[in-house]
Amino acid sequence: MENMVADTLSGFYKGKNVFLTGHTGFKGAWMLAILKTWGAKVTGYALAPDQNEHALYNVIGGETTCNSIIADIRDGNKLKEALIAAQPDIIFHLAAQPLVRYSYENPIETFEVNAIGTANLLEAVKLLPKKCSVVIITTDKVYENKEWEYPYRETDRLGGYDPYSASKAAAEIVVDSFRNSFFNTGDYHLHQKAIATARAGNVIGGGDWSADRIIPDIIKALENKKSINVRNPNAVRPWQHVLEPLFGYLLLAFKLSETPKDYCGAWNFGPYSQDTFTVMELVKKAIEIWGEGEFAIADTKGQPHEAGLLKLDINKAINKLGWLPRLSANSSIINTIEWYRAQDKQALTYQQIKNYFSTTAYGS
Repeated sequence: MENMVADTLSGFYKGKNVFLTGHTGFKGAWMLAILKTWGAKVTGYALAPDQNEHALYNVIGGETTCNSIIADIRDGNKLKEALIAAQPDIIFHLAAQPLVRYSYENPIETFEVNAIGTANLLEAVKLLPKKCSVVIITTDKVYENKEWEYPYRETDRLGGYDPYSASKAAAEIVVDSFRNSFFNTGDYHLHQKAIATARAGNVIGGGDWSADRIIPDIIKALENKKSINVRNPNAVRPWQHVLEPLFGYLLLAFKLSETPKDYCGAWNFGPYSQDTFTVMELVKKAIEIWGEGEFAIADTKGQPHEAGLLKLDINKAINKLGWLPRLSANSSIINTIEWYRAQDKQALTYQQIKNYFSTTAYGS
């Protein structure tokens, strides 16, 4: 079944015009690599890539795999010009200010990028004179998080304690407003635009070097033989390998193209609820795979608030999309650490993509 889905998707994307915002970032570069493998024609729109030679975009030679436009999502005119020129069949909007702690230091920038940037994209979509499916990626943190065991469903109340979470919840409201006002499903035959949002987060995988993220912090400490500084060791997150939600986004865009009225709306992508683990469990497993290392619990007094518990209900994606998690938490960590240890990171990137879409059983 899984291989049939992968074959269908690869056939669908071959030759398609795809507009990918945030293509120079961690998740965006993995998406770019998949789309390259499947023969899509990609126009990327994002800020300049990280200068780290081991950032994934640089590892895969991102500039040679797409028409790369280096620009700011807040520049509405530039964005309109790029999108209209690309004439996309599919749009994936991944460009974002993605960091919680950074959002405390730069709240206005965070709201501008995440909420106004999304509005800029959808304003540009209004000018596109053709059928197009649009997947707006937000985050698992859009929910009003009460830090309880109950997994959040797509119909639950939106909120946001920190500026990042609030900005992404605002982006969801922006999307809903544009969909109701300009891309209403009842008028699809007139505008031919299908709009959905995808909620996922806490992804891990090779090629991420962002500040204040657990995997980059672990790798930097291990490489420099320093102690890993662990904040919130008991916090539980819906960790998943980056390929898991990307598969969901790709499947969602395909479904939007096939039967648009049935798939507009919000979708959660996350691990099985029983396959979550704490920050400390992640750190210990990473040290075990690396072969050495040590950690220390950080003093978080006076530090910005970060949620201690978050779970997603993924039943809608399972039952209506036919999407299923393929990698266990353990496999996700192993794949991630092995990527950072690899000599030929580009080859391993494409091998991991191949392995993922060849998976026939959960936990592989």
